[in-house]
Formats: sequence, structure tokens, C-alpha cells
Amino acid sequence: MPAILETLTVLATVLPANIDISPNDSGLPGIAALRTVVGAVMTIGLILSVLALIISAVVWGFGSNSSNPHLASRGKIGVLISCVAAIITGASVTLINFFWNVGQTVS
Repeated sequence: MPAILETLTVLATVLPANIDISPNDSGLPGIAALRTVVGAVMTIGLILSVLALIISAVVWGFGSNSSNPHLASRGKIGVLISCVAAIITGASVTLINFFWNVGQTVS
């Protein structure tokens, strides 16, 4: 039993008590290029969301005017999905920052 207590005492002194790590903008080469690429992907995502909205609205209108409820409902779902995709794409940075800040409060 004393050997176990001695081992735990040694481990407690060896292990660090407080670790403080934060994001580093200059830690790796190419961070600025990666930010540019991510911004371009966000732009492409927003453009594709607009394209999906237009196509879905056309499908919705065509389904409604041709008395095809299945096609009209698919168009409605497409409109909703494209709007949600645009919201998530536009709010992605804010969402990540929010959850990063929440994670920093966990102790």
C-alpha cells in the first residue's frame, strides 16, 4: 500500500497542473492561404445555395402548375434545404467561434 501512495505522489509532481494552449496564427506556413481557400469555399457554397434555391423554386412552380403534388413538395423541400444551407454557410464562422468560446469555459 505505501508503494502505491508513493507512486501516486510521484505522478502528481510529474504531471503538469495547468495546460494553457491557444490557437496560433503563425505556427504553420500557409495559414493565410488556407484562410483564402476557406473563404473561397464559403463563397462557392453560397453561390450553390442560390442556384439550388432557383432550381427548387422552378420545380415547385412547375409542380404546382401541372397539378403534380409530388413534384411541388420536392420543390418546397428543396427551397427549405437551400435556405438552411445558406444560413449554415453564412453563420459557420460565428457558430464555430461560439462553440470555441463555450469550450474555453469548460474546466
